[in-house]
Amino acid sequence: MWMLGARRQLPAAASSSPSWIYSVQLRHSSPLEGQRPDPVDFTAEELRELNRRFGVHGPQPKIAQLFTEGLDQLQPLRNHTLSRLEELRPLILHHSARHHINPMLVAAVLFDEMQHAKPGEDSALAVRSGLFQTQGPAQLSVGELVKQGLLPDNATPEQIQEARLQLLDPEHNVELLVGKFARLSKSLRFSTGRLLMASGQPRDAKALATLAYLHNGKLDYPARVLRYMQDPALHEIIYTNRQGLTSPLI
Repeated sequence: MWMLGARRQLPAAASSSPSWIYSVQLRHSSPLEGQRPDPVDFTAEELRELNRRFGVHGPQPKIAQLFTEGLDQLQPLRNHTLSRLEELRPLILHHSARHHINPMLVAAVLFDEMQHAKPGEDSALAVRSGLFQTQGPAQLSVGELVKQGLLPDNATPEQIQEARLQLLDPEHNVELLVGKFARLSKSLRFSTGRLLMASGQPRDAKALATLAYLHNGKLDYPARVLRYMQDPALHEIIYTNRQGLTSPLI
């Protein structure tokens, strides 16, 4: 584990918050009796609570959604992103196993962020210029370092600059992303002793959608991440050569 400054303890409230998202989701029923609820269909109550506790940004503008969908159709870009994801595979598996985070969630978020990254934003020059507020494969900010206790609240400009440069390091960036999901899971009292699986209980799928939403802050993001989690190419990257696997974890 890497650190920039002294670790601070998370607020006590983070570990004692009610598991509201589970109970709300279980009350939310589909228009058709017996139909499995859509995990990305957040209720007004859920959105208010997420906004109160974490802040949200609402849906991505339609033009931006169309641009994102267009990028996903570019096969050379997709192949390049899959190649980069394959290089991160050992890091994804290692850190996900440490924190009991579904590696497909981590892979899907990384795939999305790398697929839609802006040209030049992963360069040290761009970081030093202050042009971009998020850095690295997972597009994380120094604010996440503070929340995980890896950077002091009163960090100096020099410490912040150094932290931004370290976010460019893939190993640190992936470790921080998994740590972010672990932090949010603990705060929302999601299961932390086993992997959440979208193909399992409906509340697991809702929890994964919530984690994806809180990473990006856009309402259209969870659906895209859950779709990537079922992408055969991503499954092949993450689970190739894994012994004894009888069915992929989604």
